[in-house]
Amino acid sequence: MQRRNFLKTVGLGAAGVAAAPFVTTSSARAQETYTWDMVTSWPKNFPALGTGANDFARRVEQLSNGRMQIRVHGAGELVPALEVFDAVAAGTAEMGHSASYYWRGKVAASQFFTAVPFGMNTTEMNAWLYHGGGQELWDEIYANHNLKPFAVGNTGTQMAGWFKKEINSLDDMQGLKLRLPGLAGEAMNGIGVSTVNMAGSEIFTSLQTGVLDAADWVGPYNDLAFGLHQVADYYYTSVWNEPTAVLEGTVNLDAWNALPEDLQDVIREAARASNMAMISEFAFRNAQALESLVDEHGVQLRTFPEDVMAALYTSSQEAIQRQVDNDEESRRVYESYSAFQKLLRPFSDVGEYAYLKSRDNVGG
Repeated sequence: MQRRNFLKTVGLGAAGVAAAPFVTTSSARAQETYTWDMVTSWPKNFPALGTGANDFARRVEQLSNGRMQIRVHGAGELVPALEVFDAVAAGTAEMGHSASYYWRGKVAASQFFTAVPFGMNTTEMNAWLYHGGGQELWDEIYANHNLKPFAVGNTGTQMAGWFKKEINSLDDMQGLKLRLPGLAGEAMNGIGVSTVNMAGSEIFTSLQTGVLDAADWVGPYNDLAFGLHQVADYYYTSVWNEPTAVLEGTVNLDAWNALPEDLQDVIREAARASNMAMISEFAFRNAQALESLVDEHGVQLRTFPEDVMAALYTSSQEAIQRQVDNDEESRRVYESYSAFQKLLRPFSDVGEYAYLKSRDNVGG
């Protein structure tokens, strides 16, 4: 049963309304307060991901001058980590914080709103969402599931993952059991790897017990927090799978439509601020954590061989093509996504990419 307790009127009981007929509708709504629950896919207060949800809730309360409060729940407190989508759609909670590619079995096109293998980076992805029509497509698709989506965080570039054995050729990938969600997981399947999707909290034990041979999680900051360096020796830096990773805030559409416009604006601006803040945090914390992993814990950094990267590129394109051929929503989203990536590419090449090459050439 859908929960309908997301509106809580303060200071206007039945007797109060009868005694104060001069109160207008607009002024009465200005006195309303709202208390929502947010369910997440992260352990409570987990670095950046969990704390990012907390920061979003804090911003909403501050920007609304206390008229709106959001109670944040870690994975498993109200619903399991990978049931956030269904819980918010049904109204079990008014909001969720997760990653859209977890829902590929429910909404195939959702994967494009987190990360695309060999696709856009974080700056490009934000530009598509904010200025290139990405948000409008996301809204349209999720409305069919009684949801309103937002970008509420981004990890930036992610690592290729932790492996218990060194990869020297494409043959070494055959038969590996790997935790990797989304389109990248499908691409890995295409080169002989067996992939699974599981909550982040299960990765350590799965690597430790041999359920997994390798695992993608996020990057140095979050990987160090989970202690993954204790159960896998090789850390692969060959970014291909998630050149960016948008964290998704979802709002139950009934709850959203019940909000006054000013509080809808508060959520929009809090989401945008939280998105940008998390990008900066990850840039800083990942640098610190990588130094710790290498210098203090002796982690061995590796890159995939050329034949592995070439095979992954081909398999990624095939996985994307299958997706768009078999799902109309995916076709429409990817047409927009890929056209925008092509639009940005010339400036990316002469701008950011050219600068990084120049900086390397002069030893910066």
